[in-house]
Amino acid sequence: MKRNPLLLLLAVALLAGCGSRPAIPVNEQQALVMESSVLAAGISAEKPDISSVDGATVSEAKLYNERSVPVTINCRFYWYDAKGLEIHPLERPRSVTIPAKSTLTVSSTASYPDARKVRLYLSL
Repeated sequence: MKRNPLLLLLAVALLAGCGSRPAIPVNEQQALVMESSVLAAGISAEKPDISSVDGATVSEAKLYNERSVPVTINCRFYWYDAKGLEIHPLERPRSVTIPAKSTLTVSSTASYPDARKVRLYLSL
């Protein structure tokens, strides 16, 4: 009886996939996503921090305006659970105006108590 090596390899690959962790990784380096137009407008930002305030999970990030004029940008926080799944309902995008040569702190409170990770998306 001859065995097909391709079928054996496929079976091993399927079994290996079954043993993987049921999570979607949220890369720490992608906690802050900025469109290139935001950078071109003279805006920089820090990665959002997560903390607990009065039992709620809160994220804050500082935005910096290097230009001598106010800049209005759109920001949106995306929350994720321990498995890396996006938490719904999604927070609505909002516009914020960063005054000239100054700093503005934006924040968000998770709607789900088991939120573990956050991503901040900035656009013009």
